[in-house]
Amino acid sequence: MISCLKGFLVLFFLSTFLAAASTRFVSTWKNPLAGEIGKGDMKVAAFVVTQDESMRLGPEETLATELRNRGVDCIAGYTVLPGELARDQEKAKEFLQNAGITGAILMRVISNDKETTYVPGMAWYATSYYPTFWGYWNYGWSAVYTPGYLRTDQVVAIETLVYSIEDDKLLWAGRSETTNPKDIRKFVKNLVSEAGKKMRKDGLVKK
Repeated sequence: MISCLKGFLVLFFLSTFLAAASTRFVSTWKNPLAGEIGKGDMKVAAFVVTQDESMRLGPEETLATELRNRGVDCIAGYTVLPGELARDQEKAKEFLQNAGITGAILMRVISNDKETTYVPGMAWYATSYYPTFWGYWNYGWSAVYTPGYLRTDQVVAIETLVYSIEDDKLLWAGRSETTNPKDIRKFVKNLVSEAGKKMRKDGLVKK
């Protein structure tokens, strides 16, 4: 019975940690000469840089939608630049110019690693009162033990870059880490949300 209870607790806490995806930016940088990208005539294209063309469509649409919601004139990159032309710089320049794109935001996975950590068991203790039932009742419930376990997290690092194509300059850069992403749409939405907070704080997009 005790071993079954311990097994259940391990599974419960493990599933709780694995289900919770979290994104945080570990570093950001803003060009001191950059103004708000939501102002003026800047038209931005959102690109997810990946070898897998099928992975561009959904994330780029989500990225563009989230940026439009923040006041940026943004479209998904694949709608103006087919994947087969992405590696041809001259063709890419021509297509983006013809579409009137003057700015770009790019996201690229720079690492996708597993991290295993040991979470030690925990117990909470109170003064024992063995002589009386209710005294022990309080003690017993305050000394419940949670067994230790190994936790494996998937940590995905993403670089997010904002460029002025017109001036050919980097405006903003950020490196983020997301733990245990599950749904790609939610992952991108959360990432853009966190990026938006940082960009607003840095004065790159309007508050």
